[in-house]
Amino acid sequence: MHEDLIEEAAELLNPVDVGGRLFGNVASVLVTETGTHHGGVCIDTGSGTGFCAEAAAIAAMVTGGERRIARIVAVRRDPATGELAVLPPCGRCRLFISQMHPANHETVVVLGLEDAATIDQLVPRSDRPDPLPSRFTRPVNPDGASALT
Repeated sequence: MHEDLIEEAAELLNPVDVGGRLFGNVASVLVTETGTHHGGVCIDTGSGTGFCAEAAAIAAMVTGGERRIARIVAVRRDPATGELAVLPPCGRCRLFISQMHPANHETVVVLGLEDAATIDQLVPRSDRPDPLPSRFTRPVNPDGASALT
């Protein structure tokens, strides 16, 4: 069912060791609502400024003028065994996907050859909660800061 997208992502894998950090060892491909495919790879940096493969694919999509993701997958190949694995998006990427477009809560995240879930299923409480009852409300100063009494 998802083999085509998994294989497309696997073709993007191109791991490079840069000073003990791996670049390109995880790849992602997404399909937009128009059927356009965008891919990207991860960049791992020691300073924490790197990014996931999903973010790279999303950046390519936005550069191409789209924001709605129909389907997305990320893969990694074990360098010791050559085995390919599908990786679920990290929490940051799950939120990133959901915030790119209001309809992305329906994005299908590929989790295996025959397995998938929507972003709503992976981020079940991503809705903004309703305000608490009025007894918790505090007066607001004219500058917008809550008044402490």
